[in-house]
Amino acid sequence: MPVPRARQIVLTACERRRFKQLAHSHTAPYQQVVRVRIVLDAAHGYSNARIALRQRVHLDTVRRWRGRYADQGIDGLKDRPRSGRPPRFTSVQRAEVTALACQLPTETGTPLSRWSSTDLAREAVGRGIAEAMSASTVRRILAADVLKPWQHASWIFVRDPGFATKAARVLGLYQRLWDGQPLTGDEYVISAEEKTSIQARCRCHPSLPPGTARMMRVNHDYERGGALAYLAAYDVHQARVFGRCSPKTGIIPFMDLAEQVMAQEPYASARRVFWVVDNGSSHRGKAAADRLTARFPNAVMVHTPVHASWLNQIEIFFSIVQLVVTPNDFTSLDQVEDRLIAFERRYNETARPFRWKFTLADLEDLVARIERHEQKELHFQQPAGCDYQPAALQATA
Repeated sequence: MPVPRARQIVLTACERRRFKQLAHSHTAPYQQVVRVRIVLDAAHGYSNARIALRQRVHLDTVRRWRGRYADQGIDGLKDRPRSGRPPRFTSVQRAEVTALACQLPTETGTPLSRWSSTDLAREAVGRGIAEAMSASTVRRILAADVLKPWQHASWIFVRDPGFATKAARVLGLYQRLWDGQPLTGDEYVISAEEKTSIQARCRCHPSLPPGTARMMRVNHDYERGGALAYLAAYDVHQARVFGRCSPKTGIIPFMDLAEQVMAQEPYASARRVFWVVDNGSSHRGKAAADRLTARFPNAVMVHTPVHASWLNQIEIFFSIVQLVVTPNDFTSLDQVEDRLIAFERRYNETARPFRWKFTLADLEDLVARIERHEQKELHFQQPAGCDYQPAALQATA
């Protein structure tokens, strides 16, 4: 009886190069890597028994994948469709679990603030949706609809009646517009704010730098060395930062920052310098605007809407500064101040203006969405005879 001969495998240069990459891949599935190595050994002329020894697999495994590649090429190395185990849970049960996850726990009488997969599995069993269900099963069911009820994100609704008008002024300045007219070359836009309560935490043991297979280590125990505030003004179009440290915030520290900026060129002789600020107590309302203009006649204070500090570009710079003071490991407040001022100098050497993407057109879209939302709320909630007008409509009236 003739002995069956191993199938002959011949690879082109392109196929061989591709297979070698797969054979040494650290990200491809392990089963695919083994199959590719079997084909490469077969192309080198090794016998099936020799390949089985080299790849540490069974002889029948070598015969199977060698034969499939000879018949079907690269597609033969893929797994064939399988029926799999019959589903344990019906589509109705899956829908009931999804519906349960889309309710707040308090609405179901469960004393929780958020669902976890374990809590959902327990609740599903308790309600009789299934006799038994694991947390991993719940996660797989919810993954089909990209649901993660154990996570949450906070939000705040626009409540400033002048939101659209105030936001339009700020966004116009970022585009070098004021009252519909382009700014001249001797007009500047400054974004200013305070970063409060930067602490000096002296760790009880020195921090350890990163090492092989080890991240940076910072001791948890520390001694408090006090806190300070970092006040900064950012030239939106020139990408220059002017900062100073103060024991606390207030009108006097803010005016000292304004003096630091307005006393130097080109701001001292500028036609106008617009100061974009939020509604913090140091620079809130018309009194603060009048105080700034009285001190510097060419200064114009422009407030962002209430609860809209994200419109202030200095917040982007402060998010960068947060990386300078984290993790907090300082022996004194003097060291904190030195670090901040040194970073400020370094930043100014290479800084470029931020690519601000929220434009006046985006603001119009946002206001339109707010109007639609408030009109829907008004339709369902407004009592008879109420003359309520949505905030966004008041802003654009």
